Amino acid sequence: MTTAQVAREEPRVAEAPQQAAARPRTLPPYAVVVLNDNDHTFEYVIEAFQKVFGYSRERAYQLTLQIHHQGRGIVWSGPKEVAELKVEQLRSVGPDFYASREVRYPLRAYIEPLPG
Repeated sequence: MTTAQVAREEPRVAEAPQQAAARPRTLPPYAVVVLNDNDHTFEYVIEAFQKVFGYSRERAYQLTLQIHHQGRGIVWSGPKEVAELKVEQLRSVGPDFYASREVRYPLRAYIEPLPG
């Protein structure tokens, strides 16, 4: 090989082995859980679910009834950040004007991770 041939030859790059296609990691879903209490009225809870989650009156009623009978209920599931926002929105709905006596605390709601 002459010096001119060496200068013209492109350097060889070792080929990297094919890496497995990098898949984005899916985050586990979170549930918004609402607890039953004896102070907030059905009407208040139904309206809160309609405002926060956009549920129909029928769906909101079904969830409220489930919470009433079981003591708690999952009312929404999705990404953690959105679940946290939904809980804050539920807590910020305002006073229960339907209650016969003043209710001084918001709906009790929290998030929990779902299997997945």
